[in-house]
Amino acid sequence: MNQDRKNFVVFAVIAALILFGWPLIQNKFFPSNPPATKIVDGKQVPVANSTANPTATTPSAIRDRRVVLAETPRVAIETPRLKGSINLKGARIDDLVLLDYKETVAKDSPPIRLLSPAGAQGAYFAGFGWRTDGLNPPAADAVWTASAPVLRPGQPVTLTAANATGQRFQITLSVDKDYMFTVQQTVANGGNAAVPVAAYGYVNRGISADPDTWTIHVGPMSVNDGTAHYGPNWKDLDKAPTRFTTTGGWLGFTDKYWLATLIPDQSKAFDGQFRAGAGQTYQADYTLQPQTLAPGKQITQTTRFFAGAKEVALLDRYTDKEGATKLDYALDWGYLRVLEKPIFYYLDWLFRLVGNFGVAIILLTVTIRALMFPIAQRQFASMAAMRAVQPKMKALQERFKDDKVRMQQEVMALYKQEKVNPLAGCLPTLIQIPIFYALYKVLMLTIEMRHQPFVAWIKDLSAPDPLTPVNLFGLLPFVPPHFIAIGVVPILLGISMYFQFKMNPQPMDDAQKQVFAILPWVLMFVMAPFAVGLQVYWITTNCISILQQRLLCCYARHPGLKQPVAK
Repeated sequence: MNQDRKNFVVFAVIAALILFGWPLIQNKFFPSNPPATKIVDGKQVPVANSTANPTATTPSAIRDRRVVLAETPRVAIETPRLKGSINLKGARIDDLVLLDYKETVAKDSPPIRLLSPAGAQGAYFAGFGWRTDGLNPPAADAVWTASAPVLRPGQPVTLTAANATGQRFQITLSVDKDYMFTVQQTVANGGNAAVPVAAYGYVNRGISADPDTWTIHVGPMSVNDGTAHYGPNWKDLDKAPTRFTTTGGWLGFTDKYWLATLIPDQSKAFDGQFRAGAGQTYQADYTLQPQTLAPGKQITQTTRFFAGAKEVALLDRYTDKEGATKLDYALDWGYLRVLEKPIFYYLDWLFRLVGNFGVAIILLTVTIRALMFPIAQRQFASMAAMRAVQPKMKALQERFKDDKVRMQQEVMALYKQEKVNPLAGCLPTLIQIPIFYALYKVLMLTIEMRHQPFVAWIKDLSAPDPLTPVNLFGLLPFVPPHFIAIGVVPILLGISMYFQFKMNPQPMDDAQKQVFAILPWVLMFVMAPFAVGLQVYWITTNCISILQQRLLCCYARHPGLKQPVAK
């Protein structure tokens, strides 16, 4: 097998092992979220439940969302990027749409709905209150009084309620121009006795429609003890709650592109937990440590609530400039984070420069290949040298075919004599593997490429190619099964690999010839379900390789590449 094809096979095998194998090993041997414990009287015990009230009860009948929203008094939410309302019954944020993002690429597609009230389809909401241990806060279904009808950036709204023992409760809500709410929970003690005050918050939802994959976590997520925990999974919570105690951090639920998470005061300790509720609902909640409130005094405990899109620069800003501990880890970059984020920022810069994400991917590919040009030239030189010594290697194999040890010794001596390094040609391949995987994560993970068009029929570079000749490009009225719905771009990928293979010297073994004759078309089927953006990258790098071989005189500089393998 010639060296170029060996390198390609090595690349494909190692890339597949990294892409699919490592996450399994990581989950098996390095679990991310063990059950939390704390030390009490010198003993290690599980962390107790963080809130006194159970997970929100799911209504037995699902009704129209508009009907549910009209049943309770509300405060409108109006920001440049959000629209929705706050439910005054229970002080819940349970109605929120993201104005900058649509459900599909269709022009009349509605915006993404992130939060919905209990009783509606896709119920997903957040609420805030106080524990009842020694305190009599408003009930879960209490109707609060609002200070204003609309919540806007720079125009906070205060919800108020009182109890029969002299305590007055306030929840002051404010929101920035993006996706961050600030919740200030105040208790004023007008009674005759001191009371313990421990504020809590929760997020309640059903199972996400996004799949939880090996490379992108979807579901419960937290940062505690300074570490991001991509788990537990939904099924884990069906068996038992997950609890922890930490100072600094957050907890909530992540989808592929969206996030709803509670960020308690980062300087205060809190108890957090994930647990399952009724009707396949799940809850993330926290409780701040109780504080004693004397008569005539008041206390305010502050939490932030992020509900929006996982935009890279925005999460970085909240992390670096606004003190949300590791909120940028809501994006599951994985173990190549140090490589993936620079690739993303460079790709995003190219996109802002040219205005087309597909063109930006092509320019990124050109940049990578330009940086690798000296290494690629050495690879051609190595391939030429290996081609030149193959007749001698064949002779040694025939001469010492009955003595494998002697044959290996003679081959190594031949390498040394001819100054040939058989591994030199693998270096560009090994370098490309983490780059290819990092680009895969960038294209699959970041919302910035979601629904980004390229040319003609390609309206979403983060999705597979929708146009396939199997149904005559949509003229026949049926949707072919995904395993044969090969799009135009994957076909172009197969063609580019075919011509790249044809330019290389043919192996002398007939079986190898047959394998490499069908390999481009096999890879075409393998790559078809992947994002078009990833296929554009691979097509571009194949075309650059062909141009490099033809136009940059690689064969002229290394004539050994043109020589057929001696039989």
